[in-house]
Amino acid sequence: MNDIKVFLAHAIQLEYEAARRYEELKAAMTTYGNKEAASFFGRMAEFSRMHLKDAMARGGFHNLPKMADDEWEWPDGVSPEQAAWAGMDGLTDVPTAMRLALDGEERSQLFYAAIVAATTDPEVRRMAKEFAAEEAEHVAELEQLMRKLAA
Repeated sequence: MNDIKVFLAHAIQLEYEAARRYEELKAAMTTYGNKEAASFFGRMAEFSRMHLKDAMARGGFHNLPKMADDEWEWPDGVSPEQAAWAGMDGLTDVPTAMRLALDGEERSQLFYAAIVAATTDPEVRRMAKEFAAEEAEHVAELEQLMRKLAA
């Protein structure tokens, strides 16, 4: 991926999907009565919306970018968020929710890392490194919460 606008369109779509999924997980955890997990997923949804707004501002987008299906450069043909959340339903329990969230963050981190490795555009590489680092932080936060909830 060597075009900053295309890169940012992918980042925007990924963060949009992540925010939606985290809101769904927050609602599920509220139903299960797990306030700590619900609060965590609410914060993650807010981070995703913040990253979404930042990516839109960086690219000068006023609306969510529209691309044809064949223009998206997703691994396996779907965004990392869609692939990760395929197993979610209204009965998702806390451990499953955590595993799904971790999978989404790991897939997103790997997506950005792959762009860092493959791009020839220095601006895309710089942003992809930044975004990969943010996703790695989310992975670490999720792993920490998972250990705490398992104890």
